[in-house]
Amino acid sequence: MSVTAPTGSAPVEPAGHVPGAFAPRPGRAGTLAMLLAQTRMELTLILRNGEQVLLNLIVPLGLLVVCTKIPFIEVSGERADFFVPGVLALAVMSAAFTGQAIATGFDRQYGVLKRLGATALPRTILLGAKTCAVLVIELLQVAVLCLAGIALGWEPHGNPLSVAVLIGVGTAAFCGMAFLMAGLLRAMTTLALANIVWFLLLVFGGIAFPLHELGGAADLMELLPTGALSNGLRMVLETGEVAPVTDVLVLGAWAVVTLTGAALTFRWE
Repeated sequence: MSVTAPTGSAPVEPAGHVPGAFAPRPGRAGTLAMLLAQTRMELTLILRNGEQVLLNLIVPLGLLVVCTKIPFIEVSGERADFFVPGVLALAVMSAAFTGQAIATGFDRQYGVLKRLGATALPRTILLGAKTCAVLVIELLQVAVLCLAGIALGWEPHGNPLSVAVLIGVGTAAFCGMAFLMAGLLRAMTTLALANIVWFLLLVFGGIAFPLHELGGAADLMELLPTGALSNGLRMVLETGEVAPVTDVLVLGAWAVVTLTGAALTFRWE
């Protein structure tokens, strides 16, 4: 590549130029640049999808308002104090599990993952970008739901770092569940099963109903990721305690098992 020289003079080569070499030199972008670019793309796709916005923001917000204002579910203490942590757990599950499983399942069915796998984008970066996009959505969820909760009379307590730890580990657990399901099942099966699991965990996972009302099954339900996350958030936000070790360990165990299972069984096409 030469630089145009004045008329009548010989072409002038750029300093340090090697004849026959391309400039700028082609190559794969850095890991961080790829992660940020793919995260931006995944986030854009989520926000453009009306069903995802409904699932991640509108449904949790509507459920919070209804459960707080209409006393069809009996709880001890202030209603907002009980339902805000529970709906936060629901929002995390909606974004990290249900929405992620459905989106990844259809990406696999339509060949999107196969085509991305043929590019210079590592698959670990792709899954990492999906998880980062979920974390951004969760920040938006937390902001909207906390503001709504305060407007409904909620008075938060506790250390924000403890909340962040619980949500972070919970996100890893739910993303692992999503990737495990989406990597094994067909897209339509994933769609149906993810919605069924979402509803069952809403009812029996300590989100909308107190676990003690389940009688002898309460101890078992506390081992579910929603049970551990909702219970941990209530302990922190109602009493001001640090993140309960038991709940963090339960979520961590779910994260390790599901992410390992997803890594071993995920099919990209």
